[in-house]
Amino acid sequence: MADPLDTLRLALMQEVLPVGMAVVERARKGGPREVVEAFTASTDPLAQLKQEGDPAARAVRQSLDQIQPGLGNPVMKVEVRDVAPPSPWPPQPGDPAATGFAEAADPQREREALQTALARISERLALLEHRLEA
Repeated sequence: MADPLDTLRLALMQEVLPVGMAVVERARKGGPREVVEAFTASTDPLAQLKQEGDPAARAVRQSLDQIQPGLGNPVMKVEVRDVAPPSPWPPQPGDPAATGFAEAADPQREREALQTALARISERLALLEHRLEA
């Protein structure tokens, strides 16, 4: 369940800050008349002000993130899994990647599997160097 204070902070950063930045910029450039014009000249003044103030709000959020990561922009929770990409080479007997790491739990078998993998890498590098020279 989301933390209510974190939800409020996120809403302030994403919705209120851009509008406020646009209002401040309009007041700085044209005074109160320019601010009032934003609310009278558009059918959706908040969306227009949000769009106008978004670049400045993004800069403020990035500055806040430099002070403390996640303060300006939300920290997204992610799930990280280690998934090995498929090998372009056919699996070799005794290769832990081909058989699963559970079988290679024995240190001696791990060492042998590593030596086999290193020998295979060495052979492929030699083949690649030969092809690059040709």
